[in-house]
Amino acid sequence: MKKRQNVTIKGTKDGLVLRLDDSCSYEELKREIDQKLSANTMTQEERHLISVKLEVGNRYLTEDQREELKFLIRQRKNLVVDDIESNVLTREEADRLRTENEVVTVSKIIRSGQVLKVSGDILLIGDVNPGGTIMAGGNIFIMGTLKGVAHAGCFGNDQAVIVASSMKPSQVRISDTFNPAPDIVPENEKREMECAYIDEDRQIKIDRLQVLIELRPNLTRLEGGH
Repeated sequence: MKKRQNVTIKGTKDGLVLRLDDSCSYEELKREIDQKLSANTMTQEERHLISVKLEVGNRYLTEDQREELKFLIRQRKNLVVDDIESNVLTREEADRLRTENEVVTVSKIIRSGQVLKVSGDILLIGDVNPGGTIMAGGNIFIMGTLKGVAHAGCFGNDQAVIVASSMKPSQVRISDTFNPAPDIVPENEKREMECAYIDEDRQIKIDRLQVLIELRPNLTRLEGGH
């Protein structure tokens, strides 16, 4: 009966990919990695480092185990682990994703000189006065008047939007795009809810709230979506 392989090695244009079985024991995995790399046919002396990517599937590796595997592989020829790809989130990654995707609700008035910043989405029940700033890694929803500065997607999210009951900003920014004097709807045409988003020309546009249904169909977290 053919012995099951817990480690398979594949060469790519970027280096080596080591696919590691996620059902065997960690000790078995280490032994087979050591054996496979020792028997590898790359016998020529190479001065440059060869990049290695580890694919560990559904196996959870502690930080110590990650470092141990990197050290084990580094001992063979001129290999260096550049990436460990896992289907399992670490606690730190899960905490970061939860923070980035949660909606923080704040009830206050952002006055001149004040800055309110969150990692994910924010729902502000109140106004942003001139000189005040509100920033979010995700979307900004303001149940009030925006007269100051609003910066959504401040970590690089181009799909982020800004929504306000009354849109009269001194500046709006989304990701790295900003507009110091956006097109404001005239008072006689004012709508109750408006939104700002980056259009196909990478310009910030202010429009009626209803356009988001087509432009951002996945924007459903406030209705219990994901």
